[in-house]
Amino acid sequence: MAVRAIIEVMKKSLLVGAVVMASFVQAGEVNLYAAASLTDALTELAKRYQQLHPDTHIKTSFAGSSTLAKQIENGAPAELFISADDEWMDYLQTRNLLDAASRVKLLTNELVLIAPVNHTPAITLDKNTNLASRFTGKLCTGEPAHVPVGKYAKQALQYFGWWDSIRPRLVGTEDVRTALAFVERGECSLGIVYKTDAQLSKKITRVASFPPESHLPIVYPGGLTKNAAPDAQEFWKFLQSKPALDVFARYGFGVIH
Repeated sequence: MAVRAIIEVMKKSLLVGAVVMASFVQAGEVNLYAAASLTDALTELAKRYQQLHPDTHIKTSFAGSSTLAKQIENGAPAELFISADDEWMDYLQTRNLLDAASRVKLLTNELVLIAPVNHTPAITLDKNTNLASRFTGKLCTGEPAHVPVGKYAKQALQYFGWWDSIRPRLVGTEDVRTALAFVERGECSLGIVYKTDAQLSKKITRVASFPPESHLPIVYPGGLTKNAAPDAQEFWKFLQSKPALDVFARYGFGVIH
């Protein structure tokens, strides 16, 4: 009996030890999922936060908002999600995967028309302009069916009456950075991306800026998931602080919060 009791105690000790070890491995890690257009700003802010909090590691995943939302729905360990539109935040919230109280509209952006730096056509954004006749080749942007920048681009093209003529020549990508890369390489003659992405590249020229009335407001909401740990909550507070918002502004984002 004594031996059996000792064995049971040892089993319980091992179990407790395993739980403690698992908690230790996860402690101090924050899983951030964010729209691709936020890559540079959030990478800088994550590094800055880790310098202030050496015991915390920010693990980042950047992609199209739709891709990330589907990953979270399928069990990805995100604790903080920042989308390039409200639709994909709503998608997760209606599935009870977000902490609604933590949701905040954080940033804004603008939509621009770009071209390769050495092949820039003269184009005026005007309803009397026939955009399709002003360039050859393809126009690249996010996939209009589900990628935020593509949805905004479709709205803008419809506003000017260009959608039907441009649609057969449109290349839809998985996120805005991929669309930018296509134009940088000259694989697309034109592209529609965010202002913040365009200003990071020396391989493209900004042809024109779409007026705000041509599309829905470009807003970046963010929020914590239901399984967010205290470290993620603190990092989310940091991203809403003035020093962090100043960094976003330096990258060209408009600040809401």
